[in-house]
Amino acid sequence: MSDNINVRNVGIIGHGDSGKTTFCEGTLYLAKATNRFGTVEDGTTVSDYNADEIERRISISASLLYFNWNNCKVNVIDTPGYPDFTGEVKSAMYVVDTGIVFINAVSGIEVGTEIVWGYAEENKIPRIVVINKLDKENVSFEKVYDIAKERFGNKIMAVQFPVNEGPGFNSVIDLISMKLLKYKENLSGEYEILDIPDSLKKRAEDMREKLVESVAESDDELIEKYLENDGLSEEEFAIGLKKCIIEQQVYPVFCCSAVSNISVKSIFDFIVKYCPSPFDMPHKVGIHPKSGQQITRKSESGEPISLFVFKTVSEPNVGEISFFKLISGVVKSGLELLNSNQGVSERIGQIYLMKGKERKEIGYIDTGDIGAVVKLKKTHSGETLCNSKSPIKYKEVEFPRPVIRIAVEPKSKGDEEKINIGLALLHEEDPSFMSKYDPELRQTIVSGQGELHIDIIINRLKQKFGVDVNLAEPKIPYRETTKGIAEVQGKYKKQSGGRGQYGDVWLKVEPKKRGDGFEFVNAIVGGSIPSKYIPSVEKGIIEAMNEGVIANYPVVDVKITLYDGSFHSVDSSDIAFKIAASMGFKKGFKEAKPFLLEPVYEVEVTVPEEFMGDVMGDISSRRGKIEGMEAKGPFQIIKAKVPLAELYKYSTSLRSITAGRGIHKRKFSHYEEVPKEIVEKVIERAKKEE
Repeated sequence: MSDNINVRNVGIIGHGDSGKTTFCEGTLYLAKATNRFGTVEDGTTVSDYNADEIERRISISASLLYFNWNNCKVNVIDTPGYPDFTGEVKSAMYVVDTGIVFINAVSGIEVGTEIVWGYAEENKIPRIVVINKLDKENVSFEKVYDIAKERFGNKIMAVQFPVNEGPGFNSVIDLISMKLLKYKENLSGEYEILDIPDSLKKRAEDMREKLVESVAESDDELIEKYLENDGLSEEEFAIGLKKCIIEQQVYPVFCCSAVSNISVKSIFDFIVKYCPSPFDMPHKVGIHPKSGQQITRKSESGEPISLFVFKTVSEPNVGEISFFKLISGVVKSGLELLNSNQGVSERIGQIYLMKGKERKEIGYIDTGDIGAVVKLKKTHSGETLCNSKSPIKYKEVEFPRPVIRIAVEPKSKGDEEKINIGLALLHEEDPSFMSKYDPELRQTIVSGQGELHIDIIINRLKQKFGVDVNLAEPKIPYRETTKGIAEVQGKYKKQSGGRGQYGDVWLKVEPKKRGDGFEFVNAIVGGSIPSKYIPSVEKGIIEAMNEGVIANYPVVDVKITLYDGSFHSVDSSDIAFKIAASMGFKKGFKEAKPFLLEPVYEVEVTVPEEFMGDVMGDISSRRGKIEGMEAKGPFQIIKAKVPLAELYKYSTSLRSITAGRGIHKRKFSHYEEVPKEIVEKVIERAKKEE
């Protein structure tokens, strides 16, 4: 077993503006890891150090911090709360052993709270809940606590409650020690320990009893002791509570004012005492990179080295820094490890501990700890490095699907290559952002989690790579097809002295079922066209289909039958039959009642109930079809199918309608016919572009 057992890896997660970064700042200050209490408003926090975070006063990237607390090394990942940056939360959830879920006492459970809770659930991460901002006006701990219980179940269990919530909040009842903690007003985090006043004793005793019951009920041995002795001893309760947290049978709830450093100390005292170290968590499961056989790796120093890279950042004058959690073994600078995702060797360079942008070089990292390494040549976020003699590959991070797509165009000619390189490197830093050149649309399309997400990427493209781009509405990948049947001749005849060109085909054009694709049938009998020219006929048709006929979009779902034609023994050639087939296809397609298809997406919108009517009205105005609704706690989930052409910047509109409280996800569903009034506009636009 490692001697580095005293480690806690904690992720701070929650909706935007719930006070996560301020809480981290207070923690660093109390741990004497900093000598000042920075603020988001002044741009002086350790977590939010990027220029765009300081300017916008929000967390954009997950930030790694560390400090010592009661002889325990604590690694904290402060994650962003805005839905545009949930990819950062997803990555963090792969490496932390406890999630601290922040809830704003003013606004309660938000959509972002639901999202991060779901991510923690997916990764089976033990959680504690912090109801923050209890110093604000018109707040009710009890109301938020009840909603949390209703939404996340009876495992939600208070270990504290406030004495005087609202302006002036400074006292809490601690249900572990059964004492009143009265905090000083100097950001020191210090408090007086007092007896619980008589007026609150009954409430405290009732809540403590519920907590003890929950702990006892989680274990057969404990419930026997509880029933026999009419309770649990302090030691039994402590052991039972830790077990409950690790097994996610209890989610303890704290009350807090991060801005005043109230409860921060008691929360981290609790984390060190009751929350899991990496060694308390289940052994990590991976697969053999070649055989796919499942492998279990223990969190021990003596095990073969394996680490998981969960984040990559590019720093000026340093290069790429890869953040990793050491799953097993001990890793030192200079080691050669295998990247089991790519099958390539990587040399471990300088190893650092990270506190925001501050780096502290160390020689090695032990099992369970989190650190960073510089200048890995080929390793990206979500990949595994391991001992080449005992290879293992851990599951990669599954990032949320993009919800917005925008075209980028260079402001200056010749910048295309710089843009492509820059976008590729930014994708390495943030895999929830994607870019690709679409040859069909002849546009570079970037996609991400929202308009703000794309704005940040474009700013970083300019800052880090010195290139400016214009943003444009991306073209829609329409398709052309047909409803009717036509039989036509395609004839190409050219005589210009010497050998001429001659090709003559008769084609039947008819529709196929949606999604059935293209079918070419050679029905020539009697040799009216020699067999050597048939492939050229098919090639001519396919090229014409790819170019499109009515609006320059690819043709799909048609059956073309070549049933007759003629040839010239001297003038016929492959090129002549290819041209004749292309001409015949275009003519026949126009006669066979052509129409346009557009991509339609499945859209799932999650909104607080009061915005449901406005959101449904907006979806209908976008030619969307509502397919169902379901309640999920205080939210409504609206399911609809909406044409892609109507989803440009939808995330921004949705946030505007819902005061920033609505989110959506989407995925491609199918193609369907474009309404006639829109077809004319699409054809007109295509002619202009041509």
